[in-house]
Amino acid sequence: MPPGVNAGQVIGHIAIVAVPILAAIVFHEVAHGAVAYAFGDPTAARLGRLTLNPLPHIDPFGTIILPAILLLTPLLLGTPTVIFGWAKPVPVDVRQLGHPRRDALLVALAGPAANLALAALSAVALGLLPHGGTPESVASGLRQMAVASLSVNCVLAIFNLLPVPPLDGGRVLTALLPRAAARALARIEGVGFVIVLLVVMNSNLVSRLVRPVITFFLRLAR
Repeated sequence: MPPGVNAGQVIGHIAIVAVPILAAIVFHEVAHGAVAYAFGDPTAARLGRLTLNPLPHIDPFGTIILPAILLLTPLLLGTPTVIFGWAKPVPVDVRQLGHPRRDALLVALAGPAANLALAALSAVALGLLPHGGTPESVASGLRQMAVASLSVNCVLAIFNLLPVPPLDGGRVLTALLPRAAARALARIEGVGFVIVLLVVMNSNLVSRLVRPVITFFLRLAR
């Protein structure tokens, strides 16, 4: 462990960021399932996925291992902090939706909308929490957690709105396109995530899109 970084700092940093990450991911997936259920698809409910209990939603790599690596790397190496992760996708059977194309679009938008709602709540909490106090105080810890929650939820919402399947933005675009074009776009779903990761790792596209959204919510907090 590098000089100036102790185990207590590492554990504290993980605790402050891990809770918002887990909440953001769980609410995102539950929102998809809840809207699908409202429009006639009970698949997620039958599989026990309409719950805020994080256990049914956890993907061992995407929810635990990868975020832990991304959280620890800046502390150990001094690199910029990048938070990323995912949960098990909530299953949706489009055939059971009342109006498949319209409802599929609303189901896809539900996840990012839930994250933006959590970001707004985090901004409100940040505005209400008292300033000052020592860095070790409860108020300081809660403020740090609110800032982390605001940032994590903005990143998750904007990232998922990129118009590439299997991200939510890709599903929105698929629902809006004519059927032939939608079928052609759906064919890249198997490699779409790889395409997105290559773009994210080799450009600052997401950070440029996220920055004004975070700034808006921080102004709301003030």
